[in-house]
Amino acid sequence: AITAHFLGADCVVTPVSSNSGLERCGYFARVVRTRVGSPYVIEGIATALAAGGKCVVGFEANGGVLLGSHVEKGGRTLPALQTRDSVLPILCMLSAIAKTGRPLAEIAAEFGFLAGASGRLEGIPTENSASFLRKLAADTAYADRIFSVLGGIANIDNRDGVRITASNGEVVHFRASGNAPELRCYVEAKAESRADELLGWGLALGRAQILES
Repeated sequence: AITAHFLGADCVVTPVSSNSGLERCGYFARVVRTRVGSPYVIEGIATALAAGGKCVVGFEANGGVLLGSHVEKGGRTLPALQTRDSVLPILCMLSAIAKTGRPLAEIAAEFGFLAGASGRLEGIPTENSASFLRKLAADTAYADRIFSVLGGIANIDNRDGVRITASNGEVVHFRASGNAPELRCYVEAKAESRADELLGWGLALGRAQILES
């Protein structure tokens, strides 16, 4: 996000697992969400460009950045590069620090991101994860009962697994791994300690529900 903002992106393309603060920070005219994986981000970049995006930057939650369009910066042109670049975000963050004279933590705090945490349940057959996710997405009463401890459900996103935003603003996202027999869980909360607690709750919930089924 810092890289995209430094480059002047008007549109960012990123998986649904990336921090929900992207929509709230106000730095980008448009945020396009995709499934997890760089091929989906590349597809989303093409869609954003076709829709009129001027400076489109894609990235995944693990840090890889993809430039969907040429970027003019400091009188020079940085050509589009739709493959994961790990050096560009380092250079952009160092440049942002040099330009503002502020520490990186202070720059990052301006985005207002929630604290995030992620974990996985290993050895979970794909069909078991799929059964749990289908029920969570389709059975409203079931989902409401489970998430009542978080004040209920404000929104459900089924683009990749099931990502639930609770009424208290916290996020719990379950998805089956695409390359291993695992159920993955991503969470967001206001504080790091609460994110760790929420992750533990989510993993315990996933294990219990899958064992019950």
